[in-house]
Amino acid sequence: MKICVDTNVILDVLLAREPWFPAAVNVLSEIETGKHEGYLCPTTLTTIAYLIQKAKGANKAKHLLAHLLSIFDLTELNKNVFSSALSHAIPDYEDAVLHESARLSGMDAIITRNLRDFRRASLLVYSPEEIP
Repeated sequence: MKICVDTNVILDVLLAREPWFPAAVNVLSEIETGKHEGYLCPTTLTTIAYLIQKAKGANKAKHLLAHLLSIFDLTELNKNVFSSALSHAIPDYEDAVLHESARLSGMDAIITRNLRDFRRASLLVYSPEEIP
């Protein structure tokens, strides 16, 4: 299954946020072992870079980004994604951009901890605990 992993799941792993850490690690493990094809929206990388650089410095941020890029592919992010997100039923623009980037890139599902934010998604949406 081709899955787009939301930023919050990646941050749960990087920051070892409990109680979500074990399920988020499981998602990454299933991607690393080839059970699922893992994708990130490019905005996830820029968000993570900003947060990690602020907290741990530029070298640590680059190291973590390189590791993520060795595990994940990226979804498309272009003008069509941003335009489509403007008219999407998902009210939060950032979530709508992630959804449209995933949809237009042919993803089967989105993995997020914020299921409520994706109630109006046209893709399947799972929490890390529910991933098939």
